[in-house]
Amino acid sequence: MKSVKPLKKDLACVFDDNLHTKKWHNVVDWVIIALILISSLEIFLSTFEGVSEQYGGVLRFVDVFTTVVFTIEVTLRIWVADVVNPKYAGFWGRVRYCFSFYGLIDCLSTYPFYLSFCMKIPVAALKILRIARLFRIFRYMKSFRILGKVIIAKKQELSISLMFLCILTVILSFLLYYAEHDAQPELCENGWQTLVWAFAKYLGDPGKIADFPLATVGGQVIASIVGLLGIAIFAVPAGLIGSGFVEVLEDERHSEALDQNKLKLHNAFERVLDRYTGYQIMPQFLSLVDVQARMKMKENDVFEAVESSSDFRFINVAATVPVDKLPQDKLAVEAFYVNTKYGCVIDRGSLVTIVAPSNVADPIIGHFAYYLAKIGGFNYVGREIGRSHPYFSFYSNSSNRMHPDYPIFLSDIERLSSREGSWVIAMLAASGANEPEYPTQVHFGYGGPKGDESFDAPDLLVRDKEELRRLLSEIEANLKNEFGVSCDRQRYHQSNSSGLFIRKLKNRDNVNGLVLRIAWSLICHDPRRMAVCKTIADTIKAHIEPEKENESLPELKIKGLGVSDYKFLLLSAKTF
Repeated sequence: MKSVKPLKKDLACVFDDNLHTKKWHNVVDWVIIALILISSLEIFLSTFEGVSEQYGGVLRFVDVFTTVVFTIEVTLRIWVADVVNPKYAGFWGRVRYCFSFYGLIDCLSTYPFYLSFCMKIPVAALKILRIARLFRIFRYMKSFRILGKVIIAKKQELSISLMFLCILTVILSFLLYYAEHDAQPELCENGWQTLVWAFAKYLGDPGKIADFPLATVGGQVIASIVGLLGIAIFAVPAGLIGSGFVEVLEDERHSEALDQNKLKLHNAFERVLDRYTGYQIMPQFLSLVDVQARMKMKENDVFEAVESSSDFRFINVAATVPVDKLPQDKLAVEAFYVNTKYGCVIDRGSLVTIVAPSNVADPIIGHFAYYLAKIGGFNYVGREIGRSHPYFSFYSNSSNRMHPDYPIFLSDIERLSSREGSWVIAMLAASGANEPEYPTQVHFGYGGPKGDESFDAPDLLVRDKEELRRLLSEIEANLKNEFGVSCDRQRYHQSNSSGLFIRKLKNRDNVNGLVLRIAWSLICHDPRRMAVCKTIADTIKAHIEPEKENESLPELKIKGLGVSDYKFLLLSAKTF
């Protein structure tokens, strides 16, 4: 079933209603519109007796052909309805779609054709249902969609004005009855007749319903008021709809401009070659000034695009510099990936799961953690969604208050680390604006009290202590030899908290836990950061699952947009 998801997604895109996307599947839209017009023309020509007799075979072929094509199209629309809108998922969701406005038109104008084979249906009824296909054109015409938005936007004002006019008309109709009944009892027999008279006057009396003179002065005065109301009946709604058109068109232009600006942001995050690794890497962030200059965007446009997008956020890069260095605030845009309620989860079938629990509060760390998992072929869990104030930590949560997405976060990690011999590595940043600059750049924590570098403390996060000892020793040696980077164990950070998420895993007895803190100076400001990331990833992989082939590495050789990875995640991640 998972292999069907990409097909459904592609079909949902094919049935895109927007004719102005300039994508190839607009051809499908225009073909459907052409077939609707041809089908309607066939029904129109069949009403001419001579044409029907002479070209009956051709008309029947057109009828059958268009019906079969529409049957395939409508059936596929019903099938992919849950992709377009989750409320149409499942059997009853499909039923709900069939009773929507366009769904009902689709079904009634297509499927009754096949009922005619097993039951007698009047030809006229089938023709009427088929001519209803013309309503389907509304789906593809922007003007009709705008009209619908206008009516929805002004529905309250329209309802109030029309209700007021109706009530006033009823009152005037009764007054007209009392004014004219005695003078013309045969014409004003009851209140219903005067009410019909008033509404007929509004419509111009096409059926000559109100074609009789009024005999009294009072009746003539009331008729004059009715005439004025007749103008108001059309003037008031027309004014409301006119103002609504202005507002909706302005919103449409603003929405189109916003979409273009968000597209510019996506295009700004083009993958660039990392000369230390040879990988194509998405930028960690782009400064506000950089985005403005490269994409020719105004500052307000950048702000609006970021705030309205689920793929970007603003960060202050100065938060990655120790406060004693007096950093200057530097506003930047950070891109990230989202495919679950709290952020991103990728199952690569690995024994190692990289967890970045604080991406909301800590800029940049998610970028490093994501590539650590990608280079190593490890599973990845990153918390990207949430508020920074008030902030609910997904790393350690010991309070009675709990973020509603925290159980889902734990459940995903639990599932990814359910394999025997699994490792969960929590990624955090260190030595930022709120911390001193430590003499070491990489900090390891595995559950003991701060300062205890041994592996003998009770209730450690690890089960395989010997493997942990070997792993840490090799990582430390490789980082020291290749980059001159120093490491420490349990020296500066506490990692034995009872609220630590690793301790809350139900299968903790089968899991080895490790906390990896890296100084921002290394993961943000050092040009060798991806080489450091690769060294750590390669070392972990060599120790824990050397036999597993890494399928992620070829992707890192492809140049393109960084956020195009988002599509890859949606289509190929084992968990979604």
